[in-house]
Amino acid sequence: MTQSQQLTGEKLLRVFRKMVELRFFEERVERLYREGKITGPTHLYIGQEAVAVGVVEALDENDLIISTYRGHGHGLARGVPMEAVLGEILGRAVGTCKGLGGSMHAPICVEKKIPLATAIVGSGLPIAAGAALGFKLRGERNLAAVFFGDGAVNTGAFHEALNLASVWRLPVLFICENNLYAMTTSLTKTFAGESIAARASCYGIRALHVNGNDVVEVYEATSLASRYIKEGHGPFFLECRTYRQKGHGGYDLGTWYRPKEEIEEWLAKDPVEVLYRRLLSEGLISEQDRKRIEAEVLKTLEEVVDNVLASPLADFSILLDLVYASKV
Repeated sequence: MTQSQQLTGEKLLRVFRKMVELRFFEERVERLYREGKITGPTHLYIGQEAVAVGVVEALDENDLIISTYRGHGHGLARGVPMEAVLGEILGRAVGTCKGLGGSMHAPICVEKKIPLATAIVGSGLPIAAGAALGFKLRGERNLAAVFFGDGAVNTGAFHEALNLASVWRLPVLFICENNLYAMTTSLTKTFAGESIAARASCYGIRALHVNGNDVVEVYEATSLASRYIKEGHGPFFLECRTYRQKGHGGYDLGTWYRPKEEIEEWLAKDPVEVLYRRLLSEGLISEQDRKRIEAEVLKTLEEVVDNVLASPLADFSILLDLVYASKV
């Protein structure tokens, strides 16, 4: 099946709008952080938009997603309301977790099948395997998709989850967003082996390298993986090679440990621009269309920011009502 058959012009334009939404949202969050309006850390998704949008576009609405601390984009791509995601980041009662979880838990939305966004590196993988086991035992034709970064591949949870998923042929889609750095440490200094995807292959899991800055390629790979998993063949692994254009967190400019030439090379492969150039070449968009889309997204975003900033702060008095067990 060709790319044009899978992604129609209308769908490509919708995907472009969604990627612009993710980009502008994160740029606005960065400004809010610099202005001191965000308490605690926030980890921006700028530069990785093609992974979240490409994956989510190819999943079924009942497929489960396990997110990470760098998960704003996962939630927005899935359709979690912008106001709820931003509300959580800003510690407001309108947030996805009533403002009590903060940025690292902002994607959580049970209604959108995102039950968890975990701040513990690698911890989402065995949880996804457990969710997939539940699907298999109940005979449900769904999968559990779990996002994680390259820093997670050296954790015990990574190996345990892949091994068990392969042994039991669980319906899990493992998505490694390999942005080349675990905090400030280059993957070249911590990783032994041919590639991250090759590690998955060692467990008998079908694995692919994917250009994580090309949303069409991510979409096609995810579509292939989804069909493979739901036909009962077991787990699938995608290594999406991408690049975070900012530092690890809002407090990190990301410049002192990354070569200038490397940053410039990856900025030239910006995922939003890659898709825009594709749309231009296929006659699906014009410069005026882009300006209109960006203006519409910005207008909506500023309205959301104003509404969230005017909303009540989190109510900590309800904290004990939201846990499974507490003191009497």
